[in-house]
Parts: sequence; C-alpha cells; structure tokens
Amino acid sequence: MTTEAAPPPGGAGTPLAGPTADEFVSVQQSPEFAELRRSYRSFAFPLTVAFIAWYLLYVLLSNYAGGFMGTKVFGNINVALVLGLAQFATTFLIAWLYARHAAAKLDPRAAAIKARMEASE
Repeated sequence: MTTEAAPPPGGAGTPLAGPTADEFVSVQQSPEFAELRRSYRSFAFPLTVAFIAWYLLYVLLSNYAGGFMGTKVFGNINVALVLGLAQFATTFLIAWLYARHAAAKLDPRAAAIKARMEASE
C-alpha cells in the first residue's frame, strides 16, 4: 500500500530542532510545572498509600485472622473471597478515578506547557 502523504518537515534525514536543555530547566522551575506536579502528587500519593494499606490489611487478615476470613457470607462464599474480589474492584476504581483526574486536571496543564515549549522552537 502506498501513501500520497507529504514528507515530514525538515526533510528525510534532517532532525527537527527541539527545545534546548536550558528551556527544559526553565520550564521545570516554572510555577506552572510546579502546580502540575502538585496536582499529580496530591492525587497519586494518598491513593497509593491507601491502596497499599488496604492490600496489607487483606494480607494480615489472611495470615492472622483465619477464623474471620473463613466466615461464610452466603453459600460457599466467605469473607476472604469477598475481600479478595474487592481488591480487584478497588484497583479498577482507582484506575478510573485517575483517568478522570488526569483528563480534567493534568492533561490540560501538560498540554499548555507543551504548547508553550513548542511555540518557542
């Protein structure tokens, strides 16, 4: 299959000029980038700590509270199975929440920084 698309700007073997190291450093030190990092960290760190605590609670209950974990909830379904499946549910919930957070807060800020850097080329 052939395409009729024009070659990229700059020619076939010519590398495109990009931002310099100094430009990257200045963006990294900008308040806009600091706000992007703060927004990411304020979401990611607490949820990571909460999920690790939740996971460790499950492991500790499995090791030291066998009677509780073996308690039948209904039929042959016990507390251990319910909490184990809840681990998967919370994983997917956190991923969904992060996708929403990134689309609403992180991506627009990152796109603005990227556009500013590309405009300076």
